[in-house]
Formats: sequence, structure tokens, C-alpha cells
Amino acid sequence: MDWITIIVIALFALLASVCVLLALLGLAGTWIMIAIAIGIELLDTYWGDGETWGWTTLGICVGLAIVGEIMEIGASALGVKVGGGSRRGMIGAIIGGIVGGIVLTPFIPIPVIGTLIGAIIGTFSGAVVGEITNNDNATAGGIAKSASGATFGRILGVLGKTGVAAVCWCILVITPFV
Repeated sequence: MDWITIIVIALFALLASVCVLLALLGLAGTWIMIAIAIGIELLDTYWGDGETWGWTTLGICVGLAIVGEIMEIGASALGVKVGGGSRRGMIGAIIGGIVGGIVLTPFIPIPVIGTLIGAIIGTFSGAVVGEITNNDNATAGGIAKSASGATFGRILGVLGKTGVAAVCWCILVITPFV
């Protein structure tokens, strides 16, 4: 391995560690990390032997990233179910989390963390709206339990997604040296 490849991998390791932190904040850090790795893989013929990771390794990381996204979205729905909520509450939590992360980000003046807070608020609100529209006789306690379960599930989902991002980081930083 030549010195240029080592420098590129070291810079990638620094950028990718920031991407793992972005995943912890509920953002698309894993996908950004993989996009950077694909860019390096496409350009490494200009300075190295033409293969830093290989397409199989990158494909494994894409598969892991998909699993991480499913974990993040599915955890809030599972939280509604554990909290005794309905299918409509689960759908509301999923949609609310996505919409809250997008719409509330500009209104929460904390850089980057505002997206995570927006997604959590959206998950809670979506579960509440889903439960209220599902059952006219729903009690406030039942709705709160369902929405709290969705919010807790969303937080656990983000932590799971961050774990997946950390695994991808390890794979992408160690593999070139093996």
C-alpha cells in the first residue's frame, strides 16, 4: 500500500467518524459515509492499485445501512405496539417522525441536534394523532402511553442506527489494511 492510499484512508477515517456522529443525531451519516467511500473507490485508480475496498465490501455496507434505516423507522412503530397502541398509531409515529425531522428542523435553533429533536417531537405527535383518529373513546393515559412508547422506540432506533454506522466505519477503515 502506497503513502497516498494511507493518507486517503486516514482522511476518510476522520470524515467517516463525523458521519457516525451524524447518525447519532438521526441524520443520514451512514449514507454520507458510504457515498464518500464509493467516490474514493471510483477514483482510486488514479493513485493506487484500483481497489481500496472492493464492491463487495461496499455492497455489504449498503446492506447494513438499509438494516439501520429499517431499525430506526421500525423501532418507533414497535414502541407504539409495546405501548398498547394501534396500527394507525404506528403509521402516525412513522410519518410524524419523518415529517417532524424535516419540518421542525428550521424552527429548532440548535444546529444538527434540531433534526433529532424535530423527529422525536414528530414521532410523539404522529402517534398521538394516529391514536386519536383511530378510537374516539381513547383515554388520555392510553394515548400518552402509546406515544411515549413510540418516542422511546425512536430513540432506541437512532441508537441502533448509530451502532450500524459504527460497524460500517470499522469495516471501511480496517478492510484496506487487511
